[in-house]
Amino acid sequence: MQNPKCVCGHVNPVGTAICESCGKELIESAQQTYDMRYDGVARKSQVYKQSIIDQIWRFFSSVKVGIWLIIALLVAAAIGTILPQSNTVTAMVPLDQFYQNEYGWFGSLYYTLGLADLYGSWWFMLIICLLGASLVICSIDRVVPLYRALSHQRITKHDQFMRKQRLFSEQDIALSEAEVNTIQSRLEAKRYHVRREGANLFAEKGRFSRWGPYINHIGLIIFLLGCLFRQFPGVNVTEHMSLLQGETQEIPGTNGAYYLKNDQFSIKLYDDQKDKEQYAAILEENSDIVKQYQTDVTLYQKQENGSLQKIKDFPINVNKPLKFADYQLYQMSYQTTENLKDMSFHLIDKETQQNMGEVKIDLQNPKETYPLKDGYTVQLIGYYPDFYINESGLPATKSDKPNHPIFIFDLISPSVPTGEKSIVGIMQTVETNQAGNKMEMKFANASYEVAPILTLRKDQSIWILALGGLIFMIGVVQGSYWQHRRIWLKVSDDQLLVAAHTNKNWIGQQKDIERAFEGLPIRPPADQLKK
Repeated sequence: MQNPKCVCGHVNPVGTAICESCGKELIESAQQTYDMRYDGVARKSQVYKQSIIDQIWRFFSSVKVGIWLIIALLVAAAIGTILPQSNTVTAMVPLDQFYQNEYGWFGSLYYTLGLADLYGSWWFMLIICLLGASLVICSIDRVVPLYRALSHQRITKHDQFMRKQRLFSEQDIALSEAEVNTIQSRLEAKRYHVRREGANLFAEKGRFSRWGPYINHIGLIIFLLGCLFRQFPGVNVTEHMSLLQGETQEIPGTNGAYYLKNDQFSIKLYDDQKDKEQYAAILEENSDIVKQYQTDVTLYQKQENGSLQKIKDFPINVNKPLKFADYQLYQMSYQTTENLKDMSFHLIDKETQQNMGEVKIDLQNPKETYPLKDGYTVQLIGYYPDFYINESGLPATKSDKPNHPIFIFDLISPSVPTGEKSIVGIMQTVETNQAGNKMEMKFANASYEVAPILTLRKDQSIWILALGGLIFMIGVVQGSYWQHRRIWLKVSDDQLLVAAHTNKNWIGQQKDIERAFEGLPIRPPADQLKK
């Protein structure tokens, strides 16, 4: 059927079942009432089915396809919650090793299959693109006929259109001009937009609610675009860094523009006395409960000449990030590194095995003299953080990091005031006195440096996601709390036809009509589907 022309003279689009103008049925139907979803205007997917493009259009315009794509997206997202995603892992080890160590064979398989970076995977992005295409095509396929239907509404409708509405009544009665005016004023008081054509009347309100689902679709499409936008380089950045106290590093993810120095990292524990009342139960089980992590840092910006310009000092706490440019640097956790921080030794009298005191050496800033009790003193006369023997056969150090520390002590005691030389390392002691020293240094313990783990975040897509969510909620409210209501009165000399339609809340529609007809000799329309 090509451009069916109605008896009223209006030329309708291909596949139209009800005339857009007068409402006469163009394609016979055995249904008791009209399908008024699009007022009988055909959708493109229902009419054009021949070409490949038409078939693709028809596929994506299906609501079932959209639902299955949403289910696929939800299932994929659920899989991504089984184990932590790689961008949330703060452990400073290779990712494959982390998943293997933490979750065994399942973690290794999870990482190998690419599920650890699920939301950035190509197939997850493909599902989002397909869902976006479905939303766009589904919306266009329905919004065009809906717009045509609502923009071609005539006041005077065909009798057949009136009789095939769900709410309909027919009476042999003639209304006066005054009675029609009364009905009009009452409907206008209920915020209906009323149009007249002689004695015939058409009242409508809440048309904008019909666009609610399509506003939802627009919000979802914007939200999906925001998800895709996050995959562009530099838009969404999540990087982790760990730096020792006193160390300065380039902040990863800033393309070498910013550097950070760790001035001091501190851990504050809950105090048994101060926090006793509030945290009594917890402190009884474990007294070493961290109250606060804090990293005091200095932020630098790299200049064109390569120098670092100080921007500011800032104490980074949990939930109190350092903000600069479009970035935020969070305090996430800390880790014990393999770098030695300090070493402790005991000065022992070899004859009596009496402990004369403990010497604790800060490996970053060692002292020269360590006085002990009763006239005993330990002097540090040589320190090699990364010990080795050079080509000349002399002790030397490869670097400033205490990878293999060796100390040369002078042990001064009341019995040997001139001192005894001793070379000491971890679990090893070499005495320079062939006859043997009276005193010796024994390794006690060592502690390792604690490095904070900081996470850099940058997300320029958040405003797109927020905008999409806001528009979606506007569509939900628009379509949920308002209804599109229409009332038709067709008046002749000896007959009155009353019909009404709403997209929901039929009881509310009937009450509006009853109030408009109150006190008038008119029978409100009945629900034909309840007969």
